Amino acid sequence: MIPAMPATTSVSARQASAAALRLGRLAAMGAVAVLILVAGVWASWGTAQHVMLTKGRESGTIAVTRCGADTCSGPYTPVSEGSTARAEVVIEKTVAVRKGETYAVVVKPSSDEVVRSGPAGILYAWVPLGGALLLASVVVAGGLGRTRGAWVMAGAGVVLLTAAFVTI
Repeated sequence: MIPAMPATTSVSARQASAAALRLGRLAAMGAVAVLILVAGVWASWGTAQHVMLTKGRESGTIAVTRCGADTCSGPYTPVSEGSTARAEVVIEKTVAVRKGETYAVVVKPSSDEVVRSGPAGILYAWVPLGGALLLASVVVAGGLGRTRGAWVMAGAGVVLLTAAFVTI
């Protein structure tokens, strides 16, 4: 016959197990939330670095004359010193780029690709982070149980996406 364990031992073992599971869930959900936010920053930084760190970069305007499936192109007129005019540069075709319009742009180094500059370009570059904030807020609320923090994250994401939509 197996001797019976005292009731206090089984209760404390259950409490320890519950605490370990709770800690594991918080660690896993925290890691997922951080991963989502890092991915949003990573996706945004590819374009944002050209728009935000403009010192030493060529800046000017593009008059969009042609649009294909994924890109638009047109002549580049320099604004900054040291920038050279180009007969044709390429800009990514998005809802923010229309044929016949002129946009302020920054030239990506060692290429004929340009990205929008100014407030519209900065906000548009950070749109992936806005989406990541919205997605991570769901993880923070549901997985971590931090509703106040989730509302702040969701609000920041909505403000960023709305500002980008309005300026573009």
